[in-house]
Amino acid sequence: MTTIPYMPRRFRTAAAHYLQGRPPYAAGLFPRIARTCGLGPDHRVMDLGCGPGQIAVALAPFAEEVVGIDPEPEMLAVAAETAARAGVRVTWQQGSSYDLGPQLGRFRLVTMGRSFHWMDRMETLRRLDSMIDPEGAVVLVHDDHPKVPDNRWVKPYRDLLERYSAEDVGRQIRKSPDWLNHTAVLLDSPFSRLEEVAVIERRRIPADSLIDRALSMSSVMSGAIGDRVEALIAEIEGLTAEYEAEGTLGEVVTSTALIARRPETD
Repeated sequence: MTTIPYMPRRFRTAAAHYLQGRPPYAAGLFPRIARTCGLGPDHRVMDLGCGPGQIAVALAPFAEEVVGIDPEPEMLAVAAETAARAGVRVTWQQGSSYDLGPQLGRFRLVTMGRSFHWMDRMETLRRLDSMIDPEGAVVLVHDDHPKVPDNRWVKPYRDLLERYSAEDVGRQIRKSPDWLNHTAVLLDSPFSRLEEVAVIERRRIPADSLIDRALSMSSVMSGAIGDRVEALIAEIEGLTAEYEAEGTLGEVVTSTALIARRPETD
């Protein structure tokens, strides 16, 4: 199976822009994850590839302990600040899917948001099979934009970013015909019983947050962008000017949790 080469510092420059730019996951999604997965106060959660900690912080009130793991120190620093502002306790640890093992203990849930594609996915699931409780689950959290009028700017924005990220190796691999989507990978894993829960939210966002969104994407910033950053920013400003109203844009976001459990036994 095709795997993206491991580059632990991909998000070094992206960390400062991530929370300002990326669409936040819908707050209402996390109680549904906790309820669907039977998460309780005596359970542990791992957020693998936690980035700036949104998922770990959101699930902290539902569990005894949440451990956030990420290879990028800059991301972990942002995550610690996020938890402090929210007034929740999360254990942050530098590491990656390649460090998974019994030394971390056992977990009811292992979550991944916008991170699973950077891993050796099948090997990660194989390791997690020995770390997740019998009734536990892997939860992949992601977001998308439904085709509604508020999102009319999304396709031209994505097309713009595609031009600036075309040379990124990771993006090239994910666009190749050999790349399997996450559902296909999970169906051939120990966690093949799948269920989705989703929340759709309508929002207004600052138009200039799309600059931070672009700068938070490692596929844009890790490529051969060099001195083209200013040109990218200028193009984003030109694009948003076509769609904004009083400095804001409409955005409709679907936040989805793909919950993967082991098959039921008779």
